Amino acid sequence: MNIVVLITSHNRCKITLACLEALYQQNHVKFDVYLVDDGSTDGTSDAVKSNYPAVNILQGNGNLFWVGGMHLAFAKALEKKYDFYIWLNDDTILELNAFNKLLTSYNYLKKQGKANSIVVGSTYDFFTNKPTYGGAVRSKNWYSNKYEFLQPSQELQESETMYGNCVLIPHSVAEKVGNLDSVFIHALGDLDYGLRAKKLGCSVWVASGYIGTCSKNSVGGSWVDPQLSIYQRLQKVLQPKAFPIKPWITFVRRHSGMFWFIYLFLPYVRAVIGYQNLSISPSFTEEVEQKIVNT
Repeated sequence: MNIVVLITSHNRCKITLACLEALYQQNHVKFDVYLVDDGSTDGTSDAVKSNYPAVNILQGNGNLFWVGGMHLAFAKALEKKYDFYIWLNDDTILELNAFNKLLTSYNYLKKQGKANSIVVGSTYDFFTNKPTYGGAVRSKNWYSNKYEFLQPSQELQESETMYGNCVLIPHSVAEKVGNLDSVFIHALGDLDYGLRAKKLGCSVWVASGYIGTCSKNSVGGSWVDPQLSIYQRLQKVLQPKAFPIKPWITFVRRHSGMFWFIYLFLPYVRAVIGYQNLSISPSFTEEVEQKIVNT
């Protein structure tokens, strides 16, 4: 099997090196690594070259963010037509059998006639032991844009989409869906990819148990922080790491049905009113904000 791991990093050299250290301890799995260094000024590229010379480093200009960086790495990898593409956040620390678990899950699905399946690995917080990222399912409540974390079990579970912290994508799915959509900048691209895959007849599955650790990022100082002024929250909600207008319009038009325009203004209304004054659960927008990596 030809496997490639795709990573994006920006100015967190120590975290990236820790991720690579765990990555290269995977049991009995060989792979290539494409790492996008998105304009780091902390010596990330030099440190990676020194410690892991086999890594293929792609340089960004500092404005790629997560989706842009992963799009660049994915595009390069697609040229070589790998059997599997693995998305990996550089703040995810894998367990020794993580890739074996993902590949075993995929092989089982393939034998069941589900070769066009994405397999998602779930993570938990090292300090709190609470689950953090993995599969995502649409809420059964009326708010159609709300996606909730799918708690992993001891069995494979079908999901609607995923957060892109650790995701196995076979080439057959990549051929159908293509790359991440470059209309997205930092958030939403992974959720969109899973939803597009489902619409094209592919499926998204969550592997049993956990594949590693990844802590949630603090929302302090973000557009959901009630300590900030309304003006500050409005500024932040429109920034690349939150809900810039064009990507958000694209997302809701694609995935929110014929009444998508109802949901279009919700993040901006929330930025003005604040969560403490809303009766609607903020889970979806909180998950999007917390999923964001500091790239």
